[in-house]
Amino acid sequence: MKIFFYGLLTALLLNLPTHGQTKTKIIFDTDTNNEVDDQNALAYLLLNDQTFDVLGVTVNATRNGGNVTEHYKEAERIITLCDRPKTKLIMGVNDNFDRILPDLNNDKHDGYEAVDFIIKSVKKYKKDVVILAVGKLTNVALAMAKDPSIINDIRIVWLGTNYPNYREYNFVNDIPSMNYIMRTNAHFEIMPCRYNMESGTAHVKVYKEAIVKKMKGMGPTVNTTIIGRHGGEFSNLGDYLSSLFEHIEYYHNPPSRSLFDMVAVAVIKNNDWAERSEITPFIYENERWNTIGKGKRKVILWEFFDAEAIMDDFYKTLNPQTK
Repeated sequence: MKIFFYGLLTALLLNLPTHGQTKTKIIFDTDTNNEVDDQNALAYLLLNDQTFDVLGVTVNATRNGGNVTEHYKEAERIITLCDRPKTKLIMGVNDNFDRILPDLNNDKHDGYEAVDFIIKSVKKYKKDVVILAVGKLTNVALAMAKDPSIINDIRIVWLGTNYPNYREYNFVNDIPSMNYIMRTNAHFEIMPCRYNMESGTAHVKVYKEAIVKKMKGMGPTVNTTIIGRHGGEFSNLGDYLSSLFEHIEYYHNPPSRSLFDMVAVAVIKNNDWAERSEITPFIYENERWNTIGKGKRKVILWEFFDAEAIMDDFYKTLNPQTK
């Protein structure tokens, strides 16, 4: 009996999350078919089993990558190639916050499945669940507007803005959703992109000549064959990610591509890979940033990301034998 007990105890301990911590419950809100960073971020998230308990993946449509159905299909491809068939994949919005808001009382408004899933999850787990949004904030903002009782319990981490500068893709796709969240008391953390600046997630990048070759053969190989976004058949995750890098536009010299969304996953995994500060909430109105509120509420800002540590962990996660 003692031998059985100690054997069971050992087995349980070996399956504990890294560092003996409980897993981080997370909902990944993504415009997966937009470019290449969402796919890499989702794969990195799903393969970090010891760190994350992925409650679900909610999708939304931004202006690139087609309607929300195409984003759903791309997320489904990554989930399949990661060999995580039990992952919940939930359809979200096509349209934007201001246009959907008047229809929230309708049972099947645009994006209702993702919105209701976020509400249900926050009510069940309270502050124990992180909503990681790496596209526009529409699904998240609508969930808060539909059921304001979740506002004090929701935890949002957003890959978005070039604050205090303008532009940035996720931000301009639905500015009202960000403004709405900023005006609430919700816990809100931001990881800015800041193109061409060392302080932003754009600083974590891969290079064309290396990444296409490096990714081939990495990650799981599954029995199911998927048809890729650009055609072709794939049963290996790395082969598919490599094909995505073959079909993307590169910038600068030497040609490179930033992995914005993957950086956000990495920092939730290890806060030491970025610098944290607290700032006064802000909104964007009349073509300018305006700080709002002078109370105790602050927004958390993450900057200066450790590119070397993040990329090293990314590759080790996709290719565990290198650990």
